[in-house]
Amino acid sequence: MTQTAFITGATSGIGAAAVREFVGAGWRVIATGRRADRLAALVDELGADAVHTLAFDVADDAAVDRALADLPAEWRGIDLLINNAGLALGTKPAQEASLTDWRTMIATNVTALVALTHRLLPGLVERKGAIINLSSVAATYPYTGGNVYGGTKAFVEQFSLGLRSDLHGKGVRVTSIEPGMVETEFTKVRNHGDQAASDALYKGADPMTAEDIAETMLWVATLPPHLNVNRLELMPVSQSFAGFQVARNA
Repeated sequence: MTQTAFITGATSGIGAAAVREFVGAGWRVIATGRRADRLAALVDELGADAVHTLAFDVADDAAVDRALADLPAEWRGIDLLINNAGLALGTKPAQEASLTDWRTMIATNVTALVALTHRLLPGLVERKGAIINLSSVAATYPYTGGNVYGGTKAFVEQFSLGLRSDLHGKGVRVTSIEPGMVETEFTKVRNHGDQAASDALYKGADPMTAEDIAETMLWVATLPPHLNVNRLELMPVSQSFAGFQVARNA
């Protein structure tokens, strides 16, 4: 029987790559995101039998509720939730950062993820499905300017472990995937549309690609049902752990 994945943040980057990866492996995908034109392009590319789209802002509770209520009956059996939607905004240290940016990251990376998971959990339990949450190495390794973004991703990691504990005995698998540097629109968004800043970060770094992470998600999702990957951390070979900072007296 064909399985169905629900993928948030599907209009670009890892989310769009995951839609293509799962459809290529024979899954049906419910693809969600804010940009309806990009969702429509995925349907044109992959076919309406393989992709059903829901255009909404994942942080808009009312819009999410409407979209889920309008799901056709044949798309309601969801076997896998991929909580991919998320963002980083700003690179300034906490004392200079935008509170608006902080609130947006919390609303998208934490509150929206929790709310959507809560909505879909009953069906996932019934079908002994799976949840893949996209966290980040920023959940584990702090860096200057990471502040609230790192905090939201640490929440995602811990929430994933908490779900595993609560779902004990239900047959539902939960995985936190925690990538390092991946070249997508992520850094452009973080720098409020500054393409030059994004290009400078990735130049010569040989970062991971959206397809790398999508392939990893498919691997996790297609493991035998008795096997759970609790958390999976990935980095490009070119990236490793930063050193400690030391402020010295003049």
